[in-house]
Amino acid sequence: MKAILKGLAAAALALGAGAASAGTLDTIKARGQLICGSSPGLAGFGLPDDHGVYKGLDVDECRAMAAAIFNDPNKIKFLPINAKDRPTILASGEIDVLVRNTTWTLSRETGGMFFTGVNYYDGQGFMVRKKLGVDSALKLDGASICVQQGTTTELNLADYFRAHKMKFEPVVFASDDQTVKAYDSGRCDAYTTDASGLYAERLKLTAPDDNVVLPEIISKEPLGPSVRPDDVKWFEIVQWTHYALVTAEELGVTQANVDEMLKSANPDIRRLLGVEGNFGEGLGLTKDWAYRMIKAVGNYGESFERNVGMGSPIKIKRGLNALWTNGGLQYAPPIR
Repeated sequence: MKAILKGLAAAALALGAGAASAGTLDTIKARGQLICGSSPGLAGFGLPDDHGVYKGLDVDECRAMAAAIFNDPNKIKFLPINAKDRPTILASGEIDVLVRNTTWTLSRETGGMFFTGVNYYDGQGFMVRKKLGVDSALKLDGASICVQQGTTTELNLADYFRAHKMKFEPVVFASDDQTVKAYDSGRCDAYTTDASGLYAERLKLTAPDDNVVLPEIISKEPLGPSVRPDDVKWFEIVQWTHYALVTAEELGVTQANVDEMLKSANPDIRRLLGVEGNFGEGLGLTKDWAYRMIKAVGNYGESFERNVGMGSPIKIKRGLNALWTNGGLQYAPPIR
């Protein structure tokens, strides 16, 4: 009996070791590319350009991961996903990571979407036509409002009107594109989504300047990447991808000067770039994992300004997404 039990225990250990070694990172390496769940098309976050190349703040985080793994930010496939399908597709294993302007909530996390951090602090707002003469969301009593199905936006909208004892008519659509087109065609009085989305989607309207974003922010919308809950090592890689990009901005390491920074005497910079220590190896990556990412996409601030900031058509101020040293919430644990 003891011999049988020992044999079963050994078999169980071997099975566990095999399962542990066949993790997400190994699967990605064997496949030869990272599969990233992305937005079907949100300017500044995830949108193909005229040549079909995906660009955006979320896209840069995905490309940074590919650079860390393969030393090639282009070894990646973007899979566009509608809002309501996000949990199902992530759980199915069709994607390795979801980076698609998705709000971190309790119900999503307990439902199997493990968020690795916040790459954009947002909040829900409203957009109306200037000719409506409305300058506050509190004046939308009785309005028809276009909203996307399967988002936190639906519940926030209902909660806001209920709390202020106002009535509204929801006009619900399955996708971002359908919702924006319906608003643009006059199907509803107002359009609601995350404030960043309002500024991005306004660019698609027939007459963008005829529309205004109202001042109220009615919710907290911490947006970030999520992974399945079955692989802690992969969770750490996705998590520290963002932290490394933020750390690079904190230390003044940019896409342009990263090679020169390899000679820096600053111990924090030397650890970040893999000149000292083996922190990348603790993630299952190379020592120069962060160097590869910064070389490929720049630091967090560069990505922000290029995609959604003042250097982009969207022109969103850093606000809460500024570094903690500048009054914002972007803060990275130390690499040491």
